[in-house]
Amino acid sequence: MAALTWRYRWAVASRALAALGGGYLLASALAAAVGAHLQPLLSDSRSEAAVAGVMLGFVAYAIAFMTAFATRNAWRAWAGVLGPALALGATVLVPRWLG
Repeated sequence: MAALTWRYRWAVASRALAALGGGYLLASALAAAVGAHLQPLLSDSRSEAAVAGVMLGFVAYAIAFMTAFATRNAWRAWAGVLGPALALGATVLVPRWLG
């Protein structure tokens, strides 16, 4: 019985860490991706692209936070947050690395 309570506490702590830290990574990656890919479409208005990216980042953070606690287990919470964050980060960094 005591092991069950510790397992539950670790699962909740892991979800909270996924929601806080992973949500922050997802929001930052989305803000960077939107800012980088929207800037050429707005005819060199970097500030508008950055503001649009940050605003969408706030929405993504809230959704990631809710999703982390709505999944069946903590592994899905981490995968649901880190997977899109890595993909969005790659869309920004890979073109810069390749030249």
